[in-house]
Amino acid sequence: MIDKLEMFIAVAKEGHFGRAAAGLGITQPTLSNGIKTLEDQLGVQLIFRGSRFGGLTPEGQTALDWARKIVGDTRQLREEMRVKRDGLSGQLRIAVIPTALTVAARLCQRFNARHPKVHFTILSRTSIEIMSMLDNLEVDAGISYLDNEPMGRVITEPLYEERYMLVCTSDSPFANRQDVAWEELSGEKLCLLTPDMQNRRIINRNFSAANVSPKTCIESNSTIVLVANVESGGYLTVLPEELARFLVAGKPLTVVPLTGREPSHAVGLVAPFREPHTPVLDALLRTARKLSKAD
Repeated sequence: MIDKLEMFIAVAKEGHFGRAAAGLGITQPTLSNGIKTLEDQLGVQLIFRGSRFGGLTPEGQTALDWARKIVGDTRQLREEMRVKRDGLSGQLRIAVIPTALTVAARLCQRFNARHPKVHFTILSRTSIEIMSMLDNLEVDAGISYLDNEPMGRVITEPLYEERYMLVCTSDSPFANRQDVAWEELSGEKLCLLTPDMQNRRIINRNFSAANVSPKTCIESNSTIVLVANVESGGYLTVLPEELARFLVAGKPLTVVPLTGREPSHAVGLVAPFREPHTPVLDALLRTARKLSKAD
Protein backbone atom coordinates (compact mmCIF):
# COMPACT_ATOMS: atom_id res chain seq x y z
CA MET A 1 0.00 0.00 0.00
CA ILE A 2 2.92 2.38 0.61
CA ASP A 3 3.54 2.89 -3.11
CA LYS A 4 -0.15 3.71 -3.60
CA LEU A 5 -0.03 6.27 -0.79
CA GLU A 6 3.02 7.88 -2.42
CA MET A 7 1.06 8.09 -5.68
CA PHE A 8 -1.83 9.74 -3.82
CA ILE A 9 0.48 12.30 -2.19
CA ALA A 10 1.99 13.12 -5.59
CA VAL A 11 -1.41 13.68 -7.21
CA ALA A 12 -2.58 15.86 -4.32
CA LYS A 13 0.59 17.95 -4.60
CA GLU A 14 0.52 18.40 -8.38
CA GLY A 15 -3.24 18.66 -8.82
CA HIS A 16 -2.69 16.90 -12.14
CA PHE A 17 -2.41 13.20 -13.00
CA GLY A 18 0.05 13.66 -15.87
CA ARG A 19 2.51 15.78 -13.90
CA ALA A 20 2.27 13.46 -10.89
CA ALA A 21 2.99 10.42 -13.07
CA ALA A 22 5.95 12.13 -14.71
CA GLY A 23 7.35 13.10 -11.31
CA LEU A 24 7.07 9.50 -10.10
CA GLY A 25 8.55 8.09 -13.31
CA ILE A 26 5.50 5.98 -14.13
CA THR A 27 2.79 6.06 -16.79
CA GLN A 28 -0.48 7.87 -16.21
CA PRO A 29 -2.56 4.66 -16.50
CA THR A 30 -0.34 3.05 -13.83
CA LEU A 31 -0.94 6.04 -11.58
CA SER A 32 -4.70 6.05 -12.18
CA ASN A 33 -4.91 2.33 -11.48
CA GLY A 34 -2.88 2.79 -8.30
CA ILE A 35 -5.24 5.49 -7.01
CA LYS A 36 -8.26 3.35 -7.90
CA THR A 37 -6.73 0.39 -6.03
CA LEU A 38 -6.13 2.60 -2.98
CA GLU A 39 -9.73 3.83 -3.07
CA ASP A 40 -10.96 0.25 -3.27
CA GLN A 41 -8.79 -0.77 -0.31
CA LEU A 42 -10.00 2.16 1.80
CA GLY A 43 -13.62 1.91 0.63
CA VAL A 44 -13.96 5.63 -0.16
CA GLN A 45 -13.49 8.00 -3.10
CA LEU A 46 -10.38 10.12 -2.57
CA ILE A 47 -10.35 12.33 -5.66
CA PHE A 48 -13.06 14.10 -7.67
CA ARG A 49 -12.31 13.37 -11.29
CA GLY A 50 -14.03 13.48 -14.63
CA SER A 51 -11.87 14.23 -17.64
CA ARG A 52 -9.28 15.74 -15.28
CA PHE A 53 -8.29 16.13 -11.61
CA GLY A 54 -11.10 17.83 -9.70
CA GLY A 55 -9.62 18.11 -6.21
CA LEU A 56 -9.73 15.94 -3.12
CA THR A 57 -12.97 14.70 -1.59
CA PRO A 58 -13.49 15.37 2.14
CA GLU A 59 -12.37 11.77 2.73
CA GLY A 60 -9.36 12.45 0.52
CA GLN A 61 -8.35 15.45 2.64
CA THR A 62 -8.36 13.27 5.74
CA ALA A 63 -6.57 10.46 3.94
CA LEU A 64 -3.84 12.87 2.78
CA ASP A 65 -2.85 13.64 6.36
CA TRP A 66 -2.68 9.93 7.14
CA ALA A 67 -0.78 9.19 3.92
CA ARG A 68 1.90 11.73 4.77
CA LYS A 69 2.26 10.31 8.27
CA ILE A 70 2.38 6.68 7.14
CA VAL A 71 4.84 7.33 4.31
CA GLY A 72 6.98 9.48 6.60
CA ASP A 73 7.01 6.80 9.30
CA THR A 74 7.86 4.12 6.74
CA ARG A 75 10.79 6.13 5.41
CA GLN A 76 11.98 6.69 8.96
CA LEU A 77 11.83 2.95 9.67
CA ARG A 78 13.88 2.22 6.55
CA GLU A 79 16.38 4.92 7.53
CA GLU A 80 16.82 3.57 11.05
CA MET A 81 17.33 0.03 9.76
CA ARG A 82 19.96 1.30 7.29
CA VAL A 83 21.77 3.11 10.10
CA LYS A 84 21.78 -0.11 12.16
CA ARG A 85 23.34 -1.89 9.21
CA ASP A 86 25.68 0.74 7.68
CA GLY A 87 25.96 3.60 10.17
CA LEU A 88 24.92 7.12 9.14
CA SER A 89 24.54 7.04 5.37
CA GLY A 90 22.09 7.83 2.61
CA GLN A 91 20.71 11.03 1.11
CA LEU A 92 19.59 14.26 2.77
CA ARG A 93 17.44 16.62 0.71
CA ILE A 94 17.44 20.24 1.86
CA ALA A 95 15.51 23.16 0.34
CA VAL A 96 17.11 26.53 1.05
CA ILE A 97 16.08 30.15 0.57
CA PRO A 98 18.48 31.72 -1.99
CA THR A 99 19.98 34.15 0.52
CA ALA A 100 21.08 31.28 2.81
CA LEU A 101 22.86 29.07 0.27
CA THR A 102 26.33 29.93 1.54
CA VAL A 103 25.30 28.96 5.08
CA ALA A 104 23.82 25.72 3.74
CA ALA A 105 27.20 24.94 2.19
CA ARG A 106 28.96 25.47 5.54
CA LEU A 107 26.40 23.28 7.33
CA CYS A 108 26.82 20.44 4.84
CA GLN A 109 30.62 20.70 4.92
CA ARG A 110 30.68 20.47 8.71
CA PHE A 111 28.22 17.55 8.67
CA ASN A 112 30.19 15.62 6.03
CA ALA A 113 33.40 16.01 8.00
CA ARG A 114 31.86 13.69 10.61
CA HIS A 115 29.53 11.64 8.40
CA PRO A 116 31.13 11.22 4.96
CA LYS A 117 28.70 8.51 3.81
CA VAL A 118 25.75 10.93 3.82
CA HIS A 119 25.17 12.75 0.52
CA PHE A 120 23.27 16.00 0.09
CA THR A 121 20.86 17.41 -2.46
CA ILE A 122 20.51 21.18 -1.96
CA LEU A 123 17.67 22.98 -3.76
CA SER A 124 17.13 26.74 -3.94
CA ARG A 125 13.47 27.54 -3.17
CA THR A 126 11.27 30.29 -1.72
CA SER A 127 10.20 30.08 1.92
CA ILE A 128 6.63 29.20 0.90
CA GLU A 129 7.85 26.43 -1.42
CA ILE A 130 10.03 25.03 1.36
CA MET A 131 7.09 24.59 3.71
CA SER A 132 5.05 22.90 0.96
CA MET A 133 7.94 20.55 0.14
CA LEU A 134 8.26 19.57 3.80
CA ASP A 135 4.52 18.84 3.97
CA ASN A 136 4.69 16.71 0.84
CA LEU A 137 7.81 14.78 1.96
CA GLU A 138 9.79 16.11 -1.02
CA VAL A 139 12.65 17.24 1.22
CA ASP A 140 13.92 16.18 4.62
CA ALA A 141 14.66 19.68 5.93
CA GLY A 142 14.78 23.31 4.91
CA ILE A 143 16.72 26.45 5.71
CA SER A 144 14.38 29.42 5.90
CA TYR A 145 13.21 32.38 7.96
CA LEU A 146 12.00 31.44 11.43
CA ASP A 147 10.15 34.55 12.53
CA ASN A 148 8.33 36.12 9.62
CA GLU A 149 5.65 33.83 8.15
CA PRO A 150 3.45 30.97 9.45
CA MET A 151 5.45 27.75 9.63
CA GLY A 152 3.05 25.09 10.85
CA ARG A 153 4.09 22.10 12.97
CA VAL A 154 7.86 22.00 12.60
CA ILE A 155 11.00 21.88 14.71
CA THR A 156 13.57 24.63 14.17
CA GLU A 157 17.22 25.25 14.94
CA PRO A 158 18.40 28.88 14.54
CA LEU A 159 21.55 29.39 12.46
CA TYR A 160 22.11 33.17 12.21
CA GLU A 161 20.52 36.62 12.22
CA GLU A 162 20.18 38.25 8.81
CA ARG A 163 21.84 41.68 8.53
CA TYR A 164 21.31 43.70 5.35
CA MET A 165 24.04 45.24 3.20
CA LEU A 166 24.08 47.60 0.25
CA VAL A 167 26.10 46.22 -2.67
CA CYS A 168 27.59 48.85 -5.00
CA THR A 169 30.55 49.38 -7.31
CA SER A 170 33.83 50.50 -5.75
CA ASP A 171 33.50 53.93 -7.40
CA SER A 172 29.94 54.50 -6.15
CA PRO A 173 29.33 57.55 -3.92
CA PHE A 174 28.24 55.05 -1.24
CA ALA A 175 31.36 52.89 -1.45
CA ASN A 176 33.51 54.58 1.20
CA ARG A 177 30.72 55.12 3.71
CA GLN A 178 30.66 53.35 7.09
CA ASP A 179 26.92 52.82 6.69
CA VAL A 180 23.96 53.93 4.61
CA ALA A 181 20.39 54.67 5.75
CA TRP A 182 17.50 53.14 3.85
CA GLU A 183 16.16 56.63 3.19
CA GLU A 184 19.25 57.43 1.11
CA LEU A 185 18.31 54.83 -1.50
CA SER A 186 15.29 56.87 -2.64
CA GLY A 187 15.53 57.40 -6.40
CA GLU A 188 18.52 55.09 -6.84
CA LYS A 189 18.48 52.41 -9.57
CA LEU A 190 17.92 49.11 -7.79
CA CYS A 191 17.94 45.45 -8.78
CA LEU A 192 16.18 43.26 -6.20
CA LEU A 193 14.85 39.77 -5.69
CA THR A 194 11.38 39.02 -7.04
CA PRO A 195 8.36 39.72 -4.78
CA ASP A 196 7.70 36.00 -4.19
CA MET A 197 10.93 35.89 -2.16
CA GLN A 198 10.50 36.52 1.57
CA ASN A 199 13.75 38.50 1.63
CA ARG A 200 12.21 40.94 -0.86
CA ARG A 201 9.13 41.34 1.29
CA ILE A 202 11.35 42.16 4.27
CA ILE A 203 13.30 44.69 2.19
CA ASN A 204 10.05 46.26 0.97
CA ARG A 205 8.91 46.75 4.56
CA ASN A 206 12.18 48.51 5.37
CA PHE A 207 11.68 50.85 2.42
CA SER A 208 8.07 51.46 3.45
CA ALA A 209 9.12 52.26 7.02
CA ALA A 210 11.60 54.76 5.57
CA ASN A 211 8.84 56.29 3.39
CA VAL A 212 10.74 55.26 0.26
CA SER A 213 9.21 53.91 -2.94
CA PRO A 214 12.14 51.94 -4.36
CA LYS A 215 13.05 52.49 -8.00
CA THR A 216 13.32 48.82 -8.89
CA CYS A 217 14.67 48.53 -12.45
CA ILE A 218 15.48 44.80 -12.46
CA GLU A 219 13.96 41.89 -10.55
CA SER A 220 15.32 38.34 -10.47
CA ASN A 221 15.04 35.20 -8.36
CA SER A 222 18.82 34.78 -8.73
CA THR A 223 21.22 36.67 -6.47
CA ILE A 224 23.95 36.09 -9.07
CA VAL A 225 21.91 38.10 -11.59
CA LEU A 226 21.57 40.93 -9.07
CA VAL A 227 25.29 41.17 -8.40
CA ALA A 228 26.13 40.87 -12.12
CA ASN A 229 23.92 43.88 -12.84
CA VAL A 230 25.52 45.86 -10.05
CA GLU A 231 28.94 45.12 -11.54
CA SER A 232 28.08 45.82 -15.17
CA GLY A 233 25.14 48.19 -15.10
CA GLY A 234 25.71 50.66 -12.29
CA TYR A 235 22.78 49.41 -10.22
CA LEU A 236 22.57 48.90 -6.46
CA THR A 237 21.22 45.86 -4.65
CA VAL A 238 20.50 44.81 -1.07
CA LEU A 239 21.55 41.38 0.23
CA PRO A 240 22.22 39.66 3.58
CA GLU A 241 25.79 40.17 4.80
CA GLU A 242 27.35 36.72 4.41
CA LEU A 243 25.94 36.16 0.95
CA ALA A 244 26.88 39.69 -0.15
CA ARG A 245 30.49 39.28 0.94
CA PHE A 246 30.71 35.89 -0.79
CA LEU A 247 29.32 37.18 -4.09
CA VAL A 248 31.49 40.33 -4.29
CA ALA A 249 34.78 38.56 -3.48
CA GLY A 250 37.32 39.30 -6.22
CA LYS A 251 35.04 41.82 -7.95
CA PRO A 252 35.28 45.64 -8.08
CA LEU A 253 32.35 45.85 -5.69
CA THR A 254 31.82 47.01 -2.11
CA VAL A 255 29.35 46.11 0.64
CA VAL A 256 28.13 48.77 3.06
CA PRO A 257 25.90 48.11 6.12
CA LEU A 258 22.34 49.45 5.95
CA THR A 259 21.14 50.99 9.19
CA GLY A 260 17.80 51.50 10.92
CA ARG A 261 14.27 50.21 10.41
CA GLU A 262 13.34 46.57 10.96
CA PRO A 263 15.40 44.36 13.28
CA SER A 264 17.37 41.49 11.81
CA HIS A 265 15.53 38.26 11.03
CA ALA A 266 16.39 34.78 12.24
CA VAL A 267 17.23 32.13 9.66
CA GLY A 268 17.56 28.49 10.61
CA LEU A 269 17.08 24.81 9.92
CA VAL A 270 13.46 23.66 9.67
CA ALA A 271 12.35 20.03 9.89
CA PRO A 272 8.99 18.25 10.24
CA PHE A 273 7.87 17.84 13.84
CA ARG A 274 8.40 14.15 14.42
CA GLU A 275 9.68 12.31 17.48
CA PRO A 276 12.01 10.64 17.22
CA HIS A 277 13.73 12.05 14.14
CA THR A 278 15.62 9.80 11.79
CA PRO A 279 19.23 9.35 12.96
CA VAL A 280 20.53 11.34 9.99
CA LEU A 281 18.15 14.26 10.55
CA ASP A 282 18.87 14.22 14.27
CA ALA A 283 22.59 14.49 13.49
CA LEU A 284 21.88 17.38 11.11
CA LEU A 285 19.97 19.27 13.81
CA ARG A 286 22.87 18.77 16.24
CA THR A 287 25.32 20.03 13.62
CA ALA A 288 23.18 23.14 13.03
CA ARG A 289 23.14 23.81 16.79
CA LYS A 290 26.93 23.59 16.97
CA LEU A 291 27.37 25.78 13.89
CA SER A 292 25.12 28.46 15.37
CA LYS A 293 27.09 28.48 18.64
CA ALA A 294 30.40 28.62 16.76
CA ASP A 295 29.24 31.72 14.91
